[in-house]
Amino acid sequence: MSMLKPQAPDLRVQKWIGADGESTGPLKLSDLGSGPKILFAFQHWCRGCHVHGFPTLQRLHSALSLRGVGFAVIQTVFEGADENTFEKLRVNQLEYALPVAFGHDEPLAGATLPTFMEDYRTRGTPWFSIIDAGGRIVFSDFHLDADKIVKDLELV
Repeated sequence: MSMLKPQAPDLRVQKWIGADGESTGPLKLSDLGSGPKILFAFQHWCRGCHVHGFPTLQRLHSALSLRGVGFAVIQTVFEGADENTFEKLRVNQLEYALPVAFGHDEPLAGATLPTFMEDYRTRGTPWFSIIDAGGRIVFSDFHLDADKIVKDLELV
């Protein structure tokens, strides 16, 4: 990640379910509160997402959700559209007991990558993007040290 800490683009993901599993309208970063935000990108069929990504997200959510950190999960469908479906959002939301919004991001007509992958320059899944309270991307990568992030964000 660049030391310049780019401003986080707003989300363009169109299909979402809320924490209750019900379909909802598009989510904006401001809907996640005024504090830091953690965005997690996954694919339902991604083994690494289930072995490493979701458990890491559970740790972060458990430690930080009551401290003003906002969370959203985005299924980036850049391959395997038959398996990475909108219906799988609720399956994963329930399996990992994550009461946060889940989005389903397929490429727009004529595009090769989903909007989140384009806007945040992600390179696959599982992927974590952390945005500070000022709206700047401070972390964006495959793996993170959950204990370090918890410690850092508890100081905010």
